[in-house]
Amino acid sequence: MNARPILILAFALGALGVVVGAFGAHFVPNWLASRGVEPTEITYRLDRIEIGARYHMYHALALFGVGLYILVSGVNARLSVTCFTLGILLFSGSLYALGLSGARWFGAIVPLGGLSLILGWLDLIRVTATRLAK
Repeated sequence: MNARPILILAFALGALGVVVGAFGAHFVPNWLASRGVEPTEITYRLDRIEIGARYHMYHALALFGVGLYILVSGVNARLSVTCFTLGILLFSGSLYALGLSGARWFGAIVPLGGLSLILGWLDLIRVTATRLAK
């Protein structure tokens, strides 16, 4: 498995996480207020965006670590990479959508993304246990 595209993906997702975090902190509050959203609702929505950005960054860093792990050891962690990437899209993406739109049904997608993130970590356990058993 080639580490290069995984490292590039990790760096791109990390940059995107910073962009989303800054966007959420600096643009979204005034944008929501200008649309007549109540202050308590703005706080709730910004909190969703912040949680999404936090987990987005955690897992961009996890992908970086997986890329390094692959580079150093040559393990095949394709499933972990897929799960982390899908998890960022589903977990963080649905929280971003909820924060921007206020549509609470996006919250139903969040657990699917969370499950994907968990499966990514569990796959790393499998990969490492297999590697150490040799």
